Amino acid sequence: MTKLGRQIGIGPTDNTSDQRTPRQRLRLIPESARESFVPYVPARYTTRAHEWDLTRISPDRPRADGSPIEVTGTVRTESGAPVRNGLIEIWNANHYGRYRHVEDGSGLPLDENFFGMGRVLTDENGTYKFWTISPGAYLARPDIGRWRPKHIHLSVSGGSSRLITQMYFPGEPNNASDPMAILMGDAFERNLGKPYETPDIDVDQGFRFDIVVGGRNATFFE
Repeated sequence: MTKLGRQIGIGPTDNTSDQRTPRQRLRLIPESARESFVPYVPARYTTRAHEWDLTRISPDRPRADGSPIEVTGTVRTESGAPVRNGLIEIWNANHYGRYRHVEDGSGLPLDENFFGMGRVLTDENGTYKFWTISPGAYLARPDIGRWRPKHIHLSVSGGSSRLITQMYFPGEPNNASDPMAILMGDAFERNLGKPYETPDIDVDQGFRFDIVVGGRNATFFE
């Protein structure tokens, strides 16, 4: 019997999703064929000392414009086991809603003190933490006037796979019209950061974002 994987829906008005989403269910490679593959050697990830702090380009540089925030959480499997020494890559738009990318033609201001990219490793408990600037919303589709809500991209690499997800912010007016949020349905709540107060650290607010890999209650991945 042929085993088939899940099929991902295509988001409304999202042309990139239309281009990269398979039209049919993916077929799992038979175990007899997998046995002939070259043995897999897990990657050993490393990061530099200050890559977890996206609010500054380097410790001796001014802080970027906008509201500094902390994001923390855990990465776990569906059974609750921690994903240890996993690499989390982070990127988000600046305070004004612009990415430092050649294809961002929004015309919104750049911030010379914000690159918008960072990396961090999970610890033995699967816990991670980073600081960044709370991103601005941006006009993703000028032709139809669709804005993307503020969000942070997180790429999780561990074992043999790499998964990419987004953390959204509660109460944002553009959440309801976002194509990915529409695809998630009621599961959208899993991709919302949970705010908490940060009176003792040098950021304005914190957000908890726990990532679950696999299972019924998994975080939504692209």
